[in-house]
Amino acid sequence: MKKINMVSQRLIALLTVWCVAACHVPTGADNLHYYFPPDAVAPQTVTTDVCIYGGTSAGVVAALELSRQGLRAVIVHPGVRLGGLTSGGLGWTDIGNKDAIGGISHEFYQRVGAKYGTSEDWTFEPSVALAVFGDMVAEAGAPVYYKAFLDGVEMSGLRIAAVRMENGLRVVADYFIDATYEGDLMAAAGVTFTTGREANSVYGETYNGQQVQGGHQFNYNISPYVVAGSAASGLLPGIETTAPVTGVGDHREQAYNFRMCLTQVVGNRIAFVKPAGYDRSWYVLLDRYLAAGWNQVFSKFDGVNNGKTDTNNHGAVSTDFIGQNYGWPNGTYAEREAIFQAHVVYQKGLMWFLANDPAVPGTIRTQMSAWGLAGDEFTDSGNWPCQLYIREARRMVGDYVVTEHDVMGARLVKDSVGLAAYGMDSHNCRRFVDANGWVRNEGNVQVGGFSPYPLSYRAIVPRVGECTNLAVPVCLSSSHIAFGSIRMEPVFMILGQSSAVAIAQVHSTGQDLQAVDSKVLRATLEGRGQRLYWEREPEDIEGTIVDSEDAAAVEITGEWLASSSVAGFNGANYLHDNNTAKGQKSVRFDLNVPIAGVFKVYLRWTQNSNRASNVPVTVRYENGRADSVIDQRTNGSRWVLSGAYSFTPSGGSVTVSNAGTDGYVIADAVMYVPETAVTCNGVLDAGGRLAADVSGPENCPDCRIDLHDFAELARQWLACNHPLDCPDGYPQL
Repeated sequence: MKKINMVSQRLIALLTVWCVAACHVPTGADNLHYYFPPDAVAPQTVTTDVCIYGGTSAGVVAALELSRQGLRAVIVHPGVRLGGLTSGGLGWTDIGNKDAIGGISHEFYQRVGAKYGTSEDWTFEPSVALAVFGDMVAEAGAPVYYKAFLDGVEMSGLRIAAVRMENGLRVVADYFIDATYEGDLMAAAGVTFTTGREANSVYGETYNGQQVQGGHQFNYNISPYVVAGSAASGLLPGIETTAPVTGVGDHREQAYNFRMCLTQVVGNRIAFVKPAGYDRSWYVLLDRYLAAGWNQVFSKFDGVNNGKTDTNNHGAVSTDFIGQNYGWPNGTYAEREAIFQAHVVYQKGLMWFLANDPAVPGTIRTQMSAWGLAGDEFTDSGNWPCQLYIREARRMVGDYVVTEHDVMGARLVKDSVGLAAYGMDSHNCRRFVDANGWVRNEGNVQVGGFSPYPLSYRAIVPRVGECTNLAVPVCLSSSHIAFGSIRMEPVFMILGQSSAVAIAQVHSTGQDLQAVDSKVLRATLEGRGQRLYWEREPEDIEGTIVDSEDAAAVEITGEWLASSSVAGFNGANYLHDNNTAKGQKSVRFDLNVPIAGVFKVYLRWTQNSNRASNVPVTVRYENGRADSVIDQRTNGSRWVLSGAYSFTPSGGSVTVSNAGTDGYVIADAVMYVPETAVTCNGVLDAGGRLAADVSGPENCPDCRIDLHDFAELARQWLACNHPLDCPDGYPQL
């Protein structure tokens, strides 16, 4: 499709303003729903360059970037409010590191700041975020179709040709972006995905699968039974009897909740009301927990602006409706609506319970009664957020899966499309009865302290052989525990922009998104303000690596310990000498180069102040050895050149020793790279040859194995009185 001209852009901008006004449900309407079945089916076909399914923050940012690239886009949104969680109550931004956020993602927070008269603001009211997203959509000239739920996908080979909505809308486009929290378009297009938690064994992780840790855990022994201490009375709702097994995968999802906007401003405060369907049994655990002495009810009432909060989950029993969302990722729209309403009733009931139930300590009741819903927020959904916090649903399985190894810095991709910076954060997934008969939570993991890390382009497009014109910036290819770090709204906006730039790069040629030139993409993204790498960038060195884990090519003398505590190593770990038995330990890496020639040799280690500054290294090559001393307190986590050496075929070794060293010695990996590309002609020029390439039309090797070689081999054999008498270099047939 041709790029849109300026007249068309202005026309679409006017259409957008009309569409936003016409499609939005009027103030006071009943919008506290996930699913809106169509009142009527009105067939309509829209043709555009890019169709964005999902009006989340990622979807809006993608539309704005596409317009800046000269492409037309439409947003088809199942909901009634643009911006997803960012305008849905999450005003206390989960940042990780502000300096890692660039491009339009950072621009969003600058626009928010402009609304408040500052340069940028990372804490804001939901209505302000909504206004900014409205400005972005108007600038993009992207029509928004609200309450539009996917009904089907029309495929042409591996490409999506069109999408159909339940209300009769049909969108034909060249490329598509799935910006939903559920990955519905991705799934409908036949893209491989997963849900729940992988076992640690799947990707060699530590923090995935079932986990019982101390965060948001019961700090007192609380009975799980209807009658405290009586197993015969049965379990309270939402509690399982099956005990978890650490690291084992399952179907369970981390808990969802609503991010409430509360206030104590009397003229703007709406009191908590008892919801229809209120069931006090859901709050008995909290009743007992408060009675035991827990008093941190107000720990996550994070202030935003104008006397309002972003109120989130905190503690063992809070706004997270633990264990009640397993059916969401693959559920029908009606099933999701039922789960949505159950969450509404639970969380509204929780707030009423804390403000009114006589069992709640008086000081907490009094304090909670001073809070209420902000009357000027979410006015079209009864002052309650209409976006449930879908912390995790489907996750694509692409050619690259982001894992905890990326988060912790053990891997560094060369095709970055943005940084993530938050710690690995999984909320609880279930409650169970432990061996002592007390209730416990399971699934919470909070592991941080890592630097920002790059996300691979291959994680936001389907694997090769699957849908070729779809980008997935939200339900990207990631393990459960890594997604706990990635799933922050600034990152979704970063990846939304990156998806749009990738599409713009290939739109004119119609190429598959899997064929995008990552180097060109990187240059464009950096030119548009994205930050793609943090403390170190990928090294443009490619060679043959011999890792310390390669038992066939590594000889270990003495006791070396494996570790992964310092990031930047090759493979799954590195070895260290534990700073003991000096002079008695060494690691020899056998290179086994394929041909004779000159090769550059590189070493890798992880640096730390406790490392040795005088590590002996010996390189054995064709005519001797080269001894050197390296300082492992510097230049870590990268390939460091030792030198260039001449090797014979299958020869060469590098030995790292701890003799006379003044700290911990690291043996991680060695890499060798030919001085020039290894070609057959290069081998001949170096005086070598392929084993069976002994002749040719000119009676000399020619890089071919054919009848000339067989004839020469036969001639040489016949020239010998006996095969054992053949001189060196003649074949022993």
